[in-house]
Amino acid sequence: MDLDSARGALIEEARDLLMSMESALLTIEDESVSEDEIAALFRVAHTIKGSAGLFALDLIVDFTHSMESVLDLVRSKEVTIDGIMISLLLHCKDYLSLLIGAVENKTEHIDPDSKNRNLLLTQLDFYLNTSNSLKVLEVDNPIEKDQQTSRDDAHWHISLRFAKHILQNGLDPLAFITYLATLGRISYIYTITDKIPPLAEMDAEHCYLGFEIDLESSADKQTIENAFEFIRKDSTIRIIAPHSEIQDYIDLIHSLPESPKLLGEILIKGKSITPLELEEILHIQKSRPERPLGSIFIEENIVAAPIVEAALIKQKQSADKKSQELKFIKVEAGKLDLLINLVGELVIAGAAANLISKKIKDPSMFEACTNLSDLVEQIRDGALNLRMVQIKEVFDRFPRVIRDASQDLEKQIELKLIGTETELDKSMIEKLNDPLMHIVRNAIDHGIEPPHERIAKGKPAQGELTLSAFHESGSVVIEISDDGAGLNKERILKKAIEKKLINKDAVLNEYEIYQLIFEPGFSTAEKITHLSGRGVGMDVVRRNIEQLRGEVEVLSEEGTGSIFRIRLPLTMAIIDGFQVQVANATFVIPLDLVLECADLTPESEQHNFVNLRGKVLPFIRLRDLFDLPENTAERESIVIVQYGQNRAGLVVDKLIGEFQAVIKPLGLLFREVKGISGSTILGTGQVALILDIAQLVQFAHKKSHIEQTSQIRHLSIKTPLSLINNK
Repeated sequence: MDLDSARGALIEEARDLLMSMESALLTIEDESVSEDEIAALFRVAHTIKGSAGLFALDLIVDFTHSMESVLDLVRSKEVTIDGIMISLLLHCKDYLSLLIGAVENKTEHIDPDSKNRNLLLTQLDFYLNTSNSLKVLEVDNPIEKDQQTSRDDAHWHISLRFAKHILQNGLDPLAFITYLATLGRISYIYTITDKIPPLAEMDAEHCYLGFEIDLESSADKQTIENAFEFIRKDSTIRIIAPHSEIQDYIDLIHSLPESPKLLGEILIKGKSITPLELEEILHIQKSRPERPLGSIFIEENIVAAPIVEAALIKQKQSADKKSQELKFIKVEAGKLDLLINLVGELVIAGAAANLISKKIKDPSMFEACTNLSDLVEQIRDGALNLRMVQIKEVFDRFPRVIRDASQDLEKQIELKLIGTETELDKSMIEKLNDPLMHIVRNAIDHGIEPPHERIAKGKPAQGELTLSAFHESGSVVIEISDDGAGLNKERILKKAIEKKLINKDAVLNEYEIYQLIFEPGFSTAEKITHLSGRGVGMDVVRRNIEQLRGEVEVLSEEGTGSIFRIRLPLTMAIIDGFQVQVANATFVIPLDLVLECADLTPESEQHNFVNLRGKVLPFIRLRDLFDLPENTAERESIVIVQYGQNRAGLVVDKLIGEFQAVIKPLGLLFREVKGISGSTILGTGQVALILDIAQLVQFAHKKSHIEQTSQIRHLSIKTPLSLINNK
């Protein structure tokens, strides 16, 4: 791996770790302090520091060292984590994100926010200095000191994992164990060999060993800790005092870095049993094979039940972790994009081969091409699935946003996440963050009322904001809903008239009124806040969503709340399409949006409506829409499509059939053309346009609404009311 690739891996890993750190902090704040969460926080700081040290990123190393020291105090229960510390650590996470960004921009030696850094370090030092003061008081306590030194030949348990690079630093691991022997008698030592790699992969300068040690000594804990002074930062050292409670051994079992498969190994490494006791229990189990090993440990009074339970949990976690490691590997995004492009070209080449086989009319050739097409389809689906990721990656960013905004605006807001496992193309995930952020901030700022206003309206003091995602009709739907004040249609219309976005006499339906909020510079906010209110953002939301070939819809009820519904295609690379022909032009419709096809007869056609099994269906002629030559054939077909909850018909000359379409972006000249979302290449080498069904369905319904209105107005002017009633 070259230097740039290694730096890229560091940046990606650091960002993942910082996201997990934020999640852990918010979990601790909302629920309760968990030792696993505290350990996870410590590992984040320790891992980032170690990785940054490899590249001499001193700004990151020094800062994370201070964070790590504070978290170590929390882990050892010398300092209590509270809301103030959580806020501090969240700000530390934000500053580290800036430092990682500087590494990505190759400006890592320039502090992006030195003033904030100094403030954060001062606050971290406060916890460190407070802890040191408490330690001095403890050492000066003569009663406590006498109690520690009065334990003659006490049995200490030491769990020791050396850092891999300890030999490269000129230190001998055995020297530390030898020194322990000067403090007392080593009565038991167990060597941990799990980390030893295959011989071909072994580096003679690396240390792969760990040790579980029993030390009979009258020394106090501080003296034993001092034996590891030079390796304390990088190695993992746990010291359990004599006569410790069961919980101390349970904590040790949870902290073991290895992944032993057998319960007995875990208990031995946790110093809960000896190898002889394990051998005895295994002998008993042979005569009682139906009894689980853990139950025998408890029945024979060898190990306490809580310790066995902790070991079983550790065993399950180890198995789950190994399973996850086997399931996931990290692949550079550029490599996936290259693979998708090559698969797209393979699809086009396969289509050309199919056309040739049909012309040749050779059965063996046709069969071979059919098999090839099936394989290409499987490869296509597999390649696209590689780029599908859960929307959880985006949703997980919002608990922090809600927390900070709630505190700034003094509002109580509960965030609910639904459908986080819904998958979407990775390329879309990256572009969704900004639009969602704008909508969520507006909901927090303008939608959800302050507690006193909600109580006055008969609502709970705590507002509710929900982010949900689900699949529907070949699309991914993302909804951002709140139970706030909702949108005021009169205020929106008034503001739109003031800004000359619409005429004073314009008649708009509810959908069109709500779409006005996406116009550039539009805002009904009475005051500007740091979150929103400047009229910048909602137009960006619509533009970004439309660039993803999607649409955004607003549903609202004043006093009850609002729903922003974003609808996106599943992928932007390759789709199953349905080919249709109008004159000499070929169009492709996404197959997931096609409901059925039918013949269009003159009897069923009336004013751009068709009677479909007793239901009125609006339709549009693609010939008229794209100004194509007149149809010379007597027969026309209609393709019924559905987007969201709306249906419409597309009138075409000929139905060709299913087709795998590789989506090619349109050039800048055609980017603003309505009704077209992209293009594709047919097996013949010709270019076919991919229809934007969302826009076409919307256009069909809007056109039908205008025609109905004009017809009603025409009748009301020229026809007596009695004739209308008689009809």
